[in-house]
Amino acid sequence: MSVIVPSKVFLTRGHGQHKEKLVSFEKALRMAAIAPYNLVRVSSIFPPHCHLVSREEGLKFLKPGQILFVVLSENATDEAQRLISASIGLAVPDDPDRYGYLAEHEGFGQSEKESGLYTEYLAAEMLATKMGGRLKEPGRKQRAYRLSNGISLKTRSISQTATGTAGLWTTALAAAVLIS
Repeated sequence: MSVIVPSKVFLTRGHGQHKEKLVSFEKALRMAAIAPYNLVRVSSIFPPHCHLVSREEGLKFLKPGQILFVVLSENATDEAQRLISASIGLAVPDDPDRYGYLAEHEGFGQSEKESGLYTEYLAAEMLATKMGGRLKEPGRKQRAYRLSNGISLKTRSISQTATGTAGLWTTALAAAVLIS
């Protein structure tokens, strides 16, 4: 039995609008450049020794129809003027032998920056509880965290916002794509 441990991750995002909710989602996948793949949602571990790569670099390793493991955040609305967001945040320790966390968040009324910082905080908080520490001065406006036990974490996020339109479904999505 072979073990699948991703060696690369890339972040991507997109939005779409259509009278049909499913087509709106499909258009968001197309904008995110992950529509031609079979997506399998997974939980939120950023593997040890994994490298964050650009979307362009990550797409070079993929073939249409391929099964892709993703941590996916999606949000949709059919309400006029409703601001939606979808975000993926990650937190990784400085030690590459340790794993990190990916977090997903869907929000309403949040800017991309607010949604992203909150999702980074969620990932950092989950990692802190796993590593037996507390975030020092926990907050939602940081990009690097230090735990009470001295471990440093780095964070990053990608977010997508979209505003609803009367008579249409609007979808926002963000994803972390894991590549073996």
